[in-house]
Amino acid sequence: MIDIAELADRHLDAARADPHGRSAEVVAHDGELRQSVIALTAGSGLGEHNSPNAATLQVIRGRVRVGSADGDVEAGAGQLWVLTHERHSVHAVDDSVFLLTTVTGLGRPSHG
Repeated sequence: MIDIAELADRHLDAARADPHGRSAEVVAHDGELRQSVIALTAGSGLGEHNSPNAATLQVIRGRVRVGSADGDVEAGAGQLWVLTHERHSVHAVDDSVFLLTTVTGLGRPSHG
């Protein structure tokens, strides 16, 4: 069993100590399904990257902004967002932790 609250605390502490303000860990990997806990300090982020075949972002703590050609979307603690199939970036508005769930390897290239 995975304790998401404990993981969030641990990774937020690690992100605060990291010079780039980030910490991440794959917490579940089952075939094409992957779930990762990602912590970002306020103002840090993940640069623009391709979208996997399918993905959701669930904010556990804080607030993040996902930017794409379609515009920016902000999500806060407790919110779940289905990521678009466009290239996108993620930036922390506040110190934040989110659970990224992806489905990969379906015999199709990733979107973007």
